[in-house]
Amino acid sequence: MTNDQIFEFFRILAEDNPAPETELEYGNAFQLVVAVALSAQATDVGVNKATRALFAEIETPAQMLALGEDGLKQHIKTIGLFNSKAKNVIALSQLLVDDYGGEVPGTREDLVRLPGVGRKTANVVLNCWFGQETFAVDTHILRVGNRTGLAKGKTPEQVEAKLEKRVPGPFRLHAHHWLILHGRYVCKARTPECWRCQVAGLCSFRKKVLEVPKGRSS
Repeated sequence: MTNDQIFEFFRILAEDNPAPETELEYGNAFQLVVAVALSAQATDVGVNKATRALFAEIETPAQMLALGEDGLKQHIKTIGLFNSKAKNVIALSQLLVDDYGGEVPGTREDLVRLPGVGRKTANVVLNCWFGQETFAVDTHILRVGNRTGLAKGKTPEQVEAKLEKRVPGPFRLHAHHWLILHGRYVCKARTPECWRCQVAGLCSFRKKVLEVPKGRSS
């Protein structure tokens, strides 16, 4: 995609959804960290279902520590890998209490120190809570970046680096949300719904599905 095509690509997505947000539910920075950490290899819908009762009870790292690992497991046992995730959430809560006064730090360097928090999770927190222009590359963005020609790369880090260089200024803050939502609901893994895609004309994907497959509704 050319620079002009990229600008138009994001302009169209922005016009359709001017203020995109993460679909994870949270009330503060700590809850956001926990929600994103729990969302690895899980759906946002599944995480939200598990965390609604949890977050109604737990708002701080100290409260999470008081709940304990076994108590946390009871809340999140419907989420994949819940045993290791519970261990990480308790460990990151302890580190927040010990080293950060119970507050979530606002730098990537500090965030990735937290158990279970990698670069992607850190980028989500920096973007959604601290308003920084970051690109949290998940499987959806990896796919959309490569399919469309927007940001090609074999790894999330390579795609992130391309996005850093190629996303125009006006769209940088919300870019990763638009891309995630586009990949989740339109540019799907198995069958991209190109027939209803607003940016199909700008996309370099050669195997576009321009007609609704038989048995599918539009």
